[in-house]
Parts: sequence; C-alpha cells; structure tokens
Amino acid sequence: MRLKKLKTYLSFIRFSHTVFALPFALIGGLLAWREHQFFWAQLILIVICMVCARTAAMGFNRLVDARFDALNPRTALRELPTGAMTSREGIFLVVGASAIFIAATGFLNPLCFALSPLALVAVFWYSVSKRYTPYTQLFLGLAMAIAPVGGWLAAGGGLGLEPWLLGAGVGLWVGGFDILYACQDFEFDRSHGLKSIPTYFGISWAIRFSRVLHVGTVTCLAALLGVADLPLTYLSGVIIVAVLLIYEQSLVSVKDLSQVKRAFDINGWVGVVYFISTACSIYYS
Repeated sequence: MRLKKLKTYLSFIRFSHTVFALPFALIGGLLAWREHQFFWAQLILIVICMVCARTAAMGFNRLVDARFDALNPRTALRELPTGAMTSREGIFLVVGASAIFIAATGFLNPLCFALSPLALVAVFWYSVSKRYTPYTQLFLGLAMAIAPVGGWLAAGGGLGLEPWLLGAGVGLWVGGFDILYACQDFEFDRSHGLKSIPTYFGISWAIRFSRVLHVGTVTCLAALLGVADLPLTYLSGVIIVAVLLIYEQSLVSVKDLSQVKRAFDINGWVGVVYFISTACSIYYS
C-alpha cells in the first residue's frame, strides 16, 4: 500500500521530468568547480535543491490547476481529479519540499539562501501566469533558467557570463518545447479563458516561435565554447542537442499535433546528453 502511495506521489510531481533541469544545474556547478574547490556536500545539496524545487513547483501547478485538469480530457485522470491524492496531501508535499529547499540552500552559502524565496516565487508564478498573460511558456523558461545559475552560485562561482549564457540557452529551450506542448490544449485553453502563446498568436505562429527559440538555444550553447574557454570537443554535445531539437520540431506541424507528446519526451535526452558531453569535454579533453 505504501509503495502504491509512493508511486502516486512520484506521478503527481512527474518525478521523471527532473532530468530536464537537474543536468543544467550540475553543469553550472561543473563550470564553477574549474576555479573553485569541489566538495561532495555541494553536489549532494545541489541535487536536493533541484529535486525539492521542482517537486514544489509541480505540486503547486497541480494544486492550482486541479479544477481545469478535471475538465480537460487530456488531464482528467491526474491524481487530484481522480481522488488518488487529496489537496491536503498536495499542500503538505509543496510546503515540505519548499522548506527543505530553503534549508538546503542555507547549507550552501548565504547568497543562495537569500535568493531561495525568489527562486520559489519564480517557479510558482508560471502556474498562475496563464490566467494573466499569454507569455506563460516564457515564464516557465525563466523559471528553468534559474537552474544553471543556481548550480554556479552553489559551487562558489562569482561574477561571470557563463551561467547567464547557459541559463539563456536553457530558458529558450524550455520555452520552445512548452509552446509545442501547449498546442495540444489550444481549444480547451481558449474555451476556458486560459492564455498561452498558441491561443494568442495561433498554432502556426506558435510553432514558428518555438523553432526560433530552439535556434536561440543552440546559439547560446555554442557561444559558451568561447565564453567558458571550453575545448572543441564540447561542440559534439551541442551538435547532438541541435539534432535532437530538429527532430523534435519535425514531429509537430499545424496539420498534425498527434506527436506532441513524443516530441516533448525527446527533451529528456537533451539535458542528459548535454551534461555527459560537457562533463567529458571539461575533464577528459
């Protein structure tokens, strides 16, 4: 019974999607550790912070969207609409994850601790932004862009362009794929007054915008080569990321949105591949 409840909780927060942001937080740390001493405690705390921040963000999203999830055929089988979890359990999960996140930043350094509430505000805002602005997908990108900057600061990084450039790449990447994901809810969002880039600009222009953002992603990642003084082998990971994003975009068109979920799932490989290739270029070149 406990195992079943654990599976419900992990499904509620989409734990598997942690691979989207965590690799980039670790890359931020890797870049900073080139100039600062590495501590295992920092690595462990970065992982704890990322898991807890994402848990809090996703749990909050599920709570504030529960009413709409129950009405949307695509999301009606989620944990809150079906009663597999109660709102009280969800609130407890969000509050607990937020508290652990803030506490963990306190063990990193004073700056991370001071910025931790702002980080939570950023990731929570995405969930309510669809009620006020069509640019909600860009706010998700902004929330995720915090990951590499946070990893850099947690590892002792100071002033430098590296984490901001990497953060820009991550933000553009996330905004791009979330635009595609939002296309499948175009009719539902419009009929229920929810705002998004697809509902505001139309699906055709939204897809074009998504592609522009992904071009920006590759450009930022490629530019990191010179800014961070990385070896040329680093570009192998950027090329693979570019190929993955091209394939992702090829699956979605105005006339066929049936592969949006498949395109979305490809993003799980982007962070993993980029992390491995970047780590290898830094330490084995």
